[in-house]
Amino acid sequence: MALLFILPFIQTAVRALTDPGPQNFAIFFTDPVYSRSLITTFVTALFVAVVALAIAYPYAYIMYAAPKAMTAVMMVLVLLPFFTSLLVRTYAWTVWLQETGIINSALLNLGVIEEPLQLMRNTLGVTIGMTHALLPFMVFPIYSSMLRIQPDLVPAARTLGATPALAFRTVFLPLSLPGVMSGFLIVFVMSLGYYVTPALLGSPRDSMMSELVVNQIEQQIQFGTGSAIGIVLLVLTLAILFAGTRIISFKDIVTGGRP
Repeated sequence: MALLFILPFIQTAVRALTDPGPQNFAIFFTDPVYSRSLITTFVTALFVAVVALAIAYPYAYIMYAAPKAMTAVMMVLVLLPFFTSLLVRTYAWTVWLQETGIINSALLNLGVIEEPLQLMRNTLGVTIGMTHALLPFMVFPIYSSMLRIQPDLVPAARTLGATPALAFRTVFLPLSLPGVMSGFLIVFVMSLGYYVTPALLGSPRDSMMSELVVNQIEQQIQFGTGSAIGIVLLVLTLAILFAGTRIISFKDIVTGGRP
């Protein structure tokens, strides 16, 4: 931790304060581009976390209720994207989402639309690509949390007169919430620092914070400003994690609520 995190963090902070000076941090108050990018980053991360949760919870529940053989297959399908480079997966989404891509071509051939839809170079494309990349980090905490639920609790509620929907809503869902909260927090925090997917599927008008860091360092050779942006993003991320640990323990975040 000292060599790989703390020391680089100190070096980055020193550069942000001395190259050329502390005024590097003033850009967030004087330049609307950076404040807008900050808002875009958090809104996009929230969208990704919400969409991933909407997909992951039913998927995890099917894994929980399915026979072991089917559960193993579903688990492999979730892990399959990890066997492919993130860059390759993102480029694959451009084949699907571009104006001449698979989705638009299919809809045009079926007569559903008259002109191609704008599925990338916007927040929609970024959300799709990032959700696909981060979905396993939502599925497994939720599934892990579901595994600790005693299997006879829902049937017991049914024998006491509860309908299947009522038993799920009052018994199963509350007990799975630690996994939901940990998965949501993990995906949200990881989304804040994503670069490759927003750079390839997003629009320069809606740049995320990570893109601004790369722009400052690689194109404008402003190491101090880039360091300041990185420090601000890191501090905000740590603040979110700290606030999250007030709701759910750090152990539950890591384990999905399993003992």
